[in-house]
Amino acid sequence: MNTRIKNIVVCVSMAVILFSLTALCIFMPKDDFLDAERRPPASFPEVSLESIMKDGVEYNDSFMSKFEKYAIDAFPFRDEFRTLKAIFSNYIMLQKENNGIYFADGYASKLDYPLKDEMVDHAASRFDYIYKTYLEGKTDNIYLSIIPDKNYFLAEQNGYPSADYEKMIADLREKTDFADYIDIFPLLTIDDYYKTDTHWKQENIEDVANALLSGMGSEITGEHTVNTLDNPFHGVYYGQSALPLPPDTIKYLTNEAIDSFKVTIAHPTTSKPIESTVYNMDKAYGKDPYEMYLSGATPYVVIENPNATTDKELILFRDSFGSSIAPLLAESYAKITVIDIRYVPSNYLGNMASVFGYDFENADVLFLYSTLVLNSSKILN
Repeated sequence: MNTRIKNIVVCVSMAVILFSLTALCIFMPKDDFLDAERRPPASFPEVSLESIMKDGVEYNDSFMSKFEKYAIDAFPFRDEFRTLKAIFSNYIMLQKENNGIYFADGYASKLDYPLKDEMVDHAASRFDYIYKTYLEGKTDNIYLSIIPDKNYFLAEQNGYPSADYEKMIADLREKTDFADYIDIFPLLTIDDYYKTDTHWKQENIEDVANALLSGMGSEITGEHTVNTLDNPFHGVYYGQSALPLPPDTIKYLTNEAIDSFKVTIAHPTTSKPIESTVYNMDKAYGKDPYEMYLSGATPYVVIENPNATTDKELILFRDSFGSSIAPLLAESYAKITVIDIRYVPSNYLGNMASVFGYDFENADVLFLYSTLVLNSSKILN
């Protein structure tokens, strides 16, 4: 085959590939949700003179930047190409991480470094605002506890950069001196976390719950029955890594006390509480099975314990780690109000007190946050 024919074959082949991919991009059905990344795809941007030209004169990159995101999300066989790229990076090129995801000791984790002092300051300012606005003079039973992320056990030990956890804890404690610190770091190991997800396993944190309860002067929890969810759990790092990782298994704890709880939550579209359950089985078989714990991301959850031997109440300020430990803490209280200030502004808490029936007067108050959230605390309102 002479050079001219080779060139023609190459050009025709490239044209076929380009036009085929373009046709697929246009006519192939689009996904409403990117399951691997747990987000909706970017939508096609509005075409207008304003999105292309500023004041009709200067070039505006607004349209093209949005179109680029749309094109990436709508690319044919996107997940398959992501998997091929991840396999090549990890197993052929032997890269230590891909898109910030690395593997060590059989666990997937995402790099989170360095320590961002401004984020710790922001978290402390949010906690201080809550204290001065709602708690000062009403209760002295205020506690702080920090949950280590998987990098604490994996990063530095396996040659990856790691945040300065000791400094994070010291700085936050110094800036929240109104709260007594309860240290749970020594109680946790990497085995207490899912291999493909950020979170801890509920069946492994009974000792953590008891340490928190003991630190707050409450009775420890009772014995539990371990139940196994018959649905494989592909955690957040499964999708972000784009690798075919073995799934985790979710287990959840029950006993007579937990089975008797009355649970109400704030519906995502209304501030009015609706009845719910400790373990939401619709969520257990949904896109993110971890959301089965207290229905996942909700600004308010109230758990009432009709069989409580005390009239004490707990107000828990938490992130997603709190969803799975809150039922264990609730066994030792008449009522626990779980508040997530990622989804509700701190200055709105007083307005919602009457709706959800919580009172800061003489209540135990626990700020329980993971190092992941503390190092990206702009999501706290």
